[in-house]
Amino acid sequence: MFKKWMHLCAAVICSMSIAHGAAAAPDEERVAEQVEQLRAAMLHPGDRAALDRLVLDELSYGHSNGKVQDKAEFIGALVSGASDFTSIALSDQSVKIAGDTAVVRHTLVAVTNDSGKPGNVSLKILMVWKKDSGHWRLLARQAVRFNA
Repeated sequence: MFKKWMHLCAAVICSMSIAHGAAAAPDEERVAEQVEQLRAAMLHPGDRAALDRLVLDELSYGHSNGKVQDKAEFIGALVSGASDFTSIALSDQSVKIAGDTAVVRHTLVAVTNDSGKPGNVSLKILMVWKKDSGHWRLLARQAVRFNA
């Protein structure tokens, strides 16, 4: 009897783990899709509305040089060309969900043309996304330079 009880408990725990994993995967996928939408919007910043939808009003956007921008400064720099990306490649991405918060880490390698000055950056990025009214939106981002 004890053996049957143990097998039943193991089966219930296993099915709960599978169900939990299945529920988490769609949020991880949605966050990854939002990261990709942000990458695309940063390459084509003329669509201010797309950038606005992707980030929260409380955005804290940290650059590798220590500069921190709020939402208006972040979007304004992209739209004006002060921050101009010619290409952005993301790799080694991980997405971890904790309730209505997601932590995203990845490597970003980009070609820039900030205010008409060509450059290249290799960054390790940490992003915090928050589920807001059913949509994942960027709350915070911090970059650290590294030599590629």
